[in-house]
Amino acid sequence: MAQKEEAAEASAPASQNGEDLEDLDDPEKLKELIELPPFEIVTGERLPVNYFKFQFRNVEYSSGRNKTFLCYVIEVQDKGGQVQASRGYLEDEHATAHAEEAFFNTIVPTFDPALRYNVTWYVSSSPCVACADRIIKTLGKTKNLRLLILVGRLFMWEEPEIQAALRKLKEAGCRLRIMKSQDFEYIWKNFVEQEEGESKAFEPWEDIQENFLYYEEKLADILK
Repeated sequence: MAQKEEAAEASAPASQNGEDLEDLDDPEKLKELIELPPFEIVTGERLPVNYFKFQFRNVEYSSGRNKTFLCYVIEVQDKGGQVQASRGYLEDEHATAHAEEAFFNTIVPTFDPALRYNVTWYVSSSPCVACADRIIKTLGKTKNLRLLILVGRLFMWEEPEIQAALRKLKEAGCRLRIMKSQDFEYIWKNFVEQEEGESKAFEPWEDIQENFLYYEEKLADILK
């Protein structure tokens, strides 16, 4: 279960399956989504089902999605060549620290400089300019770190400064990719809370492939 660090307790959404969160035509529900209580950073191994279904959905217009959810897998190769893996997730409110920054502030400092780390992020949306800059600086000084970022949506991709930041990430050696249906399924199986003793199959939403192709084309145009 998630633990909140220096955080105010957030109210749980009424729906446990995420369906209520999709009804953005209701002004009261939209207002509730936008006015989520601020907190610093949430950490854990598995996130609630309704958070996944709402926050990770690869919609074109992300109204009410004012958090960044970052699921990570860390593979470390020891001196004997053995690979060990660990995983977890971080989430934020944009009013405070971003999840990307939290990863570098709390997790990267625990890395052993003598070992090699392959890190994969599954992020609900791509980094902002400030987080992209932090990623670039961290990769520049952490030579034993390789980073792959898979994103559900592109954050404010029309903005020139965002496009420039994404290109700089590529130049710095950070690999960027839009999440496919299989990636969302991986998150569902490995990072989403399941009913005790029961594991439900991932059910792709109707426009998951269409939206993937939309964002894949946009990212390719930006990075070329």
